[in-house]
Amino acid sequence: MRKKFSVILSALMILTVGAFYFVGSYFVDFALKRDNSTDPKTPPPATLNIADPNLKAPAPPDFNSTIWTLESFDGLQLHATYFEPEEKNHRWAILVHGYGRDQRFAFDYAEEYLKHGYNVLTPDLRASGTSDGEYLTMGAYEGRDVADWAKKISERDPQAKIILHGVSMGAATVMISSALDPANVVAVVEDCGYTNAYDMFTAQLEKIFGLPEFPVMYAANSVCKIKTGIFISDANPLDSVTKTKVPTLFIHGDKDELVPYEMLQKLFDASNAPEKEIWTVEGAGHADAKPKDPSEYFRRVFNFIDKYTS
Repeated sequence: MRKKFSVILSALMILTVGAFYFVGSYFVDFALKRDNSTDPKTPPPATLNIADPNLKAPAPPDFNSTIWTLESFDGLQLHATYFEPEEKNHRWAILVHGYGRDQRFAFDYAEEYLKHGYNVLTPDLRASGTSDGEYLTMGAYEGRDVADWAKKISERDPQAKIILHGVSMGAATVMISSALDPANVVAVVEDCGYTNAYDMFTAQLEKIFGLPEFPVMYAANSVCKIKTGIFISDANPLDSVTKTKVPTLFIHGDKDELVPYEMLQKLFDASNAPEKEIWTVEGAGHADAKPKDPSEYFRRVFNFIDKYTS
C-alpha cells in the first residue's frame, strides 16, 4: 500500500513539476523570445499585446553615420549606429530603445540630440534589431551591454561626457547600467521605466490574460533562470538606482497603463543620485511624454543634462 501511494505521489509530483515548467516556459517564450517562425529578427509575440503595432519607425537623422559593432560579455555580436554632429565635440548620448523595438525607434530622439550638438549612438539591444541574441532580459544583461558601449566610446574619445537616455525597457536598461559606474557617463534620463520587470509583467498578466501572479509568474521567473541565466526579477532598476553615482532625470506620464505611474515615485525616492529631478507629464500614456509636447520634453531634458556635459 505504501509503495503504491509512493508511486502515485511521485507521479503527481512529476506532473506538477512538468506543468510548472510548461507554464513558465510558455510565458518566457511569449514575452522574451524572438518569434523565429517567419523572421529571426521578429520581436517576442507579446509585443503585439504590449507595444503599439501601428507605430512606424522614424526616418534616420540626416547626419553622417557609421555602423559600430561590439562583442558582449557573453559573446553576442551587437550593433549600433553612430551619428556625427556638425561640429566635433566631447558630448555624447547613448539612446536606448524600448521593449519589442529596435534602434530605429530612437531616431527621432537622436535627431534632437544631434541638432543640439551631441554625438549620438543608437544601439540595437541584444535580441533586438540586427543584434544577436535569442532572449530579452528586460535590462538585466542589456544594462551591461550599454556600459560596454560607453566604454567603447571612452576608448575612442577619452574626454567624452556621456548621457544615457532610455525609454520604457530602455529606461530600465540605463538605470541598471548607471549602477555599474560606466566609463565617462555623467547623467541619466529615464523615461517611463519600471521598478522591476517581475512587477511590470505581473501587472500586465492580470490585465491582458486575467491571470494571477501565482503560479504563472513564479513559474516564469524560475524557467527564465534556466533559459537565460537570470531571473526576470533580476531586472531590478529599483535596486540599481540606490547604487547610481550620476545625476538622474525621472520622467513618467500619469496616464501610463503599461508601467504603473506609481513606479515613478518609488524610483525617485529610492535613488541615491547626487542630483535628481522628477517630471510628471500630465495626460501622457506609456512612452508618450515626448510625443505629448516635444518642445517641452527636450527643453527639460537639455536643461537637465547640459550642465554635466559643458
